[in-house]
Amino acid sequence: MNTGRSGIEQLRNNYFRAVDYWLIVPILTLTMIGIFVLNGVLSTGFADYPQNLYKQAGAAVLGIFIALIICLLETHFMKLIGWGLYVSSLLLLLVMPFDGFSMVDKWGADAWMKLPFVGTFQPSELTKIGLVLVAAYIFEDMAEKKISVKRGFLYLGIIYAVPLALILKQPDFGTGMVIVFSFVCILFIWGLKYRYFLLALSGVIVAVPFAWNFYLEAFQKKRILSLLFAGSDPSAEYNLVQAKTAIASGGLIGNTTGSFVSVPVKESDFIFTAVSEHMGFIGTTAVVLLAFFFIMRCLYVSSQASQKSYSYVVIGLTAGFAFHFIENMGMCVGILPITGIPLPFISLGGTALLVNFIAVGIILNISMDRNLGQR
Repeated sequence: MNTGRSGIEQLRNNYFRAVDYWLIVPILTLTMIGIFVLNGVLSTGFADYPQNLYKQAGAAVLGIFIALIICLLETHFMKLIGWGLYVSSLLLLLVMPFDGFSMVDKWGADAWMKLPFVGTFQPSELTKIGLVLVAAYIFEDMAEKKISVKRGFLYLGIIYAVPLALILKQPDFGTGMVIVFSFVCILFIWGLKYRYFLLALSGVIVAVPFAWNFYLEAFQKKRILSLLFAGSDPSAEYNLVQAKTAIASGGLIGNTTGSFVSVPVKESDFIFTAVSEHMGFIGTTAVVLLAFFFIMRCLYVSSQASQKSYSYVVIGLTAGFAFHFIENMGMCVGILPITGIPLPFISLGGTALLVNFIAVGIILNISMDRNLGQR
């Protein structure tokens, strides 16, 4: 009995020693900042307060629990998880246009569906993780010469084309950019020659006029023009002007007057402005530093991964997080165009929060695999 008990204790001790706390601490801190700031935002003018805050907190607790469960799995199960997420999200994306539920009038895109007991759900959030996991193993097979490069890119083209086309049709250009950016980052780490990146960049430049004339909606064009030509359209710049005013009102430790600036979608897209209002320059700096430290730690985990596929997985997921952090904070201060990209772990949204924790669980699993292997 003592031998069995000591064995269990040893396994438990090994588990807690293998956990990458350098990843966990920044994420939990960002989540707590999010709950604190959302409490201040939602308590002023939201009819479903405090239920919406309870849902966010519940999603955080559930997300942490799911991340811990993923940590306990053998790392080779990641491939199975990836295909499960990819197929599930693809089926949901195919069904969504016919489910009779749409939020186009509110958000400008039919990107959500209503599920029993869950509420509104965004399938493309799962797609981002599923694509990264599936693509990582294909890249590994090409790197190890298990399949030819031509066949590998044919597989990747098929796997990416269908969900990406469905997402862009919604239209959800922001999520589409996240998916493409993650793919490009994996491609870079995999070892594609620079001339191909320059060739692709040339193709993007050529495609810009076609996208402007045939894809972008009028409100998206106004956002881009207002960023490039300040003052050209005051109505299109309203959100940005209000966001900058709110950030400036935060001062060093937050707005202590109790009179907050009205910013549209402050609980989600422009949550960074609320961080400044409630926590000031100290709070916004803390968010930037925590996000930076988290991204750097993820890059370190990728560089130390035991297999190439694991490295590609971490790079792809980290690229998605980095895009969200940079785009959200950048658009709030007026250096990037306004999109519907939320701030990870802080913006209101149970689906995004759960999916973010799933991604963190996968990264933690790969980090623990390396730590346990060293022990």
